[in-house]
Amino acid sequence: MTSPTPRAFDRLNPAQRQAATYGARGPAGGFQAGPLLIVAGAGTGKTATLAHRVAHLVTQGVDPARILMLTFTRRAAQEMVRRAEANLAETGAPAHGGAAPRALAARLGWAGTFHAIGNRILRLYAPRLGLDPAFTVLDRSDAADLIDVLRDELGLSRQDRRFPRKDTCLAIYSYRVNTGWPLERAIAELHPWAADREADLRGLFRAYVQRKQHHHVLDFDDLLLCWHAMMQSEPLARDLGQRFDHVLVDEYQDTSRLQGEILQALKPDGAGVTVVGDDAQAIYSFRAASVDNILGFPDRYRPRAEVVPLTQNYRSTQPILDAANALIAEGARQHRKSLGGGRRASQKPLYVVLDDAVAQAAYVADRILAARESGVALRRSAVLFRSSHHSDVLEVELARRGIPFVKYGGLKFLDAAHVKDLLSLLRWADNPRNAVSGFRVLKLLPGIGPAVAQRALAHLEAGGHSPGALAAFSPPPPARTDFAEFCEVLCALADPRTPWPGQVGLARRWYEPQLERLYEASRARLGDLEQLDQLSTRFATRERFLSELALDPPAATGDWSRHASKDEDYVVLSTIHSAKGQEWDHVYVLNVADGNFPSEFAAGKPEAIDEERRLLYVAITRARNELHLCAPLRYAITQQPRTGDAHVYGAKSRFLTDAVLACFERRTPAAPALPDAPTPGEGPVVDVVAKLKTLW
Repeated sequence: MTSPTPRAFDRLNPAQRQAATYGARGPAGGFQAGPLLIVAGAGTGKTATLAHRVAHLVTQGVDPARILMLTFTRRAAQEMVRRAEANLAETGAPAHGGAAPRALAARLGWAGTFHAIGNRILRLYAPRLGLDPAFTVLDRSDAADLIDVLRDELGLSRQDRRFPRKDTCLAIYSYRVNTGWPLERAIAELHPWAADREADLRGLFRAYVQRKQHHHVLDFDDLLLCWHAMMQSEPLARDLGQRFDHVLVDEYQDTSRLQGEILQALKPDGAGVTVVGDDAQAIYSFRAASVDNILGFPDRYRPRAEVVPLTQNYRSTQPILDAANALIAEGARQHRKSLGGGRRASQKPLYVVLDDAVAQAAYVADRILAARESGVALRRSAVLFRSSHHSDVLEVELARRGIPFVKYGGLKFLDAAHVKDLLSLLRWADNPRNAVSGFRVLKLLPGIGPAVAQRALAHLEAGGHSPGALAAFSPPPPARTDFAEFCEVLCALADPRTPWPGQVGLARRWYEPQLERLYEASRARLGDLEQLDQLSTRFATRERFLSELALDPPAATGDWSRHASKDEDYVVLSTIHSAKGQEWDHVYVLNVADGNFPSEFAAGKPEAIDEERRLLYVAITRARNELHLCAPLRYAITQQPRTGDAHVYGAKSRFLTDAVLACFERRTPAAPALPDAPTPGEGPVVDVVAKLKTLW
């Protein structure tokens, strides 16, 4: 078999090449590799390394269909496959079986997120797991809505004491599932104020599981939980493991305990397992990610897993890297490394002490405008912060100066009500037992409210969940005409003989009159539905379309475009958690003081303090050329009159030790000059001291 030519791998440095080509031919002639951990520091080219490894495996005779790639976003999986395909084309070697390199994307079919792959595996093994292979995947908002229904049915919303709202309940449920902790510990960690509601929450979650099973639906967490339960069966785990020769996992530092145990059960001896990640960027414990997965990976196998650190940074100037290295070196348990790069610079990153949030906002706006005048596009500057509200004052200042900005977060495309309406119709047709979607769709009809919708669902259940049985239901007079037409559309969509192409169009034609009746700006909303119709043509089946949208929803329709872009220049505002994986020429980090870095909620927990240090490390390593850590001296107290001046003084971040600050240039912008004091004129002399004494 042809080995990769230097033309394909000459972009890799020695460490990257070692990781990409790790392994050798076994006694039987096949390519084999033991467990491998690639500790990829920030900006060290982990995606390129992993993509080259895929290309190397294929050129060594590994069947692409027997390679499993697990990522954390759909786009990451697509990018990995695209790069691997390009690398394979450069080698000049055919893919497995003599296929052309450009056919790799079609053959590398097991590449996707943990949840998307779990969805496929559960449908494949459904008959052996007691599952209906036609189950529906609930997205996060639908899962929260179902919990809210049960919360009300159980009377938990009508008690004389506060009970967690639906999103809080779902967060606790998800955290308990993914950490594997007892419910009591999950509540104490996430929402300790709800500790006295443990028994009620347990009952709610029990009802939630039963209702999902009754309606043949799974939520996000069920996809991993059921996959994990499947892997506890040795015959099933062995059968699944034998389907793959190599398993590659990206962003391994962000995996949960559940995901780590799934991987362990899939390949107990570690044969063919490659994981890539950086423990210094493990910042998602609030999502149940476990840094222990990557820290303990090498010692999980005998012989010990190979560890290849990538330390050559291609992003930041060396002074910025020096600051990052000094910061992370003071952490506790870690895979130690020191980033270095070829980008030299004389300017150190800046540690800027400012009077308050107003002065901080003015400083950032001044620097952004100055950079723009020097040729740095606005979108090459980013302002990062610990919590979303930290940018409030800055947003006002940017708006006042006419500086456009985009803030990461907000309403996602699939959260828009009209989009959810149309998808609910398709989900209900796909699974008539899905009462969550059915309840939403029925309430779209004029004259049908919650009570009537519940009666219609009960009628459907009595009829064996056959959509045709719904036509015999007697709706209120205002709904009769629309209801008859709706039943025809639902039956057509649910009929397995109806071809998938055109179903979204059929649903749209029924829904558009409801849209115009229910929502303002219906014409603009129709554009979203047209985009959804276009998106559907990229999927072979309705199940794949609905599952992919639920498992990895786009933030906007542009996320599905090959060339999504914005013409308008803008500054990026982002929480640090949302900024991970990004880079900008100039980066400004707000409120770098104790209470924010580290957060006040991390006090007293060494592992939480370590994660807060890693969070600041992630912020620092987003910068290419300039880094500004901003530290206001005063912080206004919230919940006071708009003109109030109550404030507290911020303490220097404990992470900015003398060793770390030695890597920064310290600056304190001068306060505005006050006008000269007037010279006292001639006149009478007043003894104010004597007047004060007379008070006593």
